[in-house]
Amino acid sequence: MRPGVVAAVLSASLLVPGVPGVPGAAPAGGSGSRPLPARMADTGGGTQLITAVAPGPGSTTGRVTWWDRRGAGGGRWVKAGSAPARFGAGGLTDGATRTQGTSTTPTGLYDLPYAFGIRAAPRGTAYRYRAVRADSWWCQDNDARAYNRWTEPRPADCRATEAEHLITYSAQYAHALVVGFNYERPVRGRGAGIFLHVNGEGATAGCVSVPAEAMRRILRWADPAAAPHIAIGTSGGATAITRY
Repeated sequence: MRPGVVAAVLSASLLVPGVPGVPGAAPAGGSGSRPLPARMADTGGGTQLITAVAPGPGSTTGRVTWWDRRGAGGGRWVKAGSAPARFGAGGLTDGATRTQGTSTTPTGLYDLPYAFGIRAAPRGTAYRYRAVRADSWWCQDNDARAYNRWTEPRPADCRATEAEHLITYSAQYAHALVVGFNYERPVRGRGAGIFLHVNGEGATAGCVSVPAEAMRRILRWADPAAAPHIAIGTSGGATAITRY
C-alpha cells in the first residue's frame, strides 16, 4: 500500500483501557495488569507476537509492542519492546470486509511471511530478508495474475499505476515486514501491499509504521522458529484487538 503523507496527532487525553504503554491506559490493578496477549482470543500459536493498537477505528496513531512467551506450561507473555505507531489515514477497519483504496489499516491476526528492505538487513536478523532492487515492484492491480505479490520485473498485466515501485520509498521501505493480510488466498478488491515499515511523513495508506530504530529492533528480535504474528486492532469495540 502506497505510504501516505497525512499528518496526525494523538491527544494525550484519549483513553486506551487495558493497553499498557498507551496514554490513558488502565491502572495496574485493573485488567491492564494482565499482559495484552493473555487477554486475546488467539495469538497465532507461536511464542512471539506483535500487537498494534489504536484507541479507536478513526485513529491514525497508537502503539506497537512486541512480546515473547517464556516459561514452561504455556509460559507467560513478556514485553520485549514498544514504540509509537502510525496507521492508515482512513483509520482502521475489519480486515475481513476491508475495501482496497480506502487508506484503512486492516484489523485482525496475521502471519509475517518475510522481511525486506532497501537497506541491508540489520545485523542479527534471522528472518528471511529480501533485498529491494531497481526492478522490484509490489503488484496491486486487481486484474493481474501477480495481485498482492512482489514481482521482478513488473509483469505486463500489472499496470504501473496499480503497483508500488518499492525502491522509490527510500525512508518507508528501508526495512519492512510483509503482513499476511489477504496474502495466502488473495481476494480481489480487498487490498494489497500491507506492511509493517518505517515511518514516512505522516499517516500511512493502510500499513502500520514505526520509527526507524524500532523497525530495526523488531527485525533483530523476530525469530522465524518462534512463528511470530501481528495482531492489529483497537482498544475496544467491534475491532478490539482482544477479539482476534
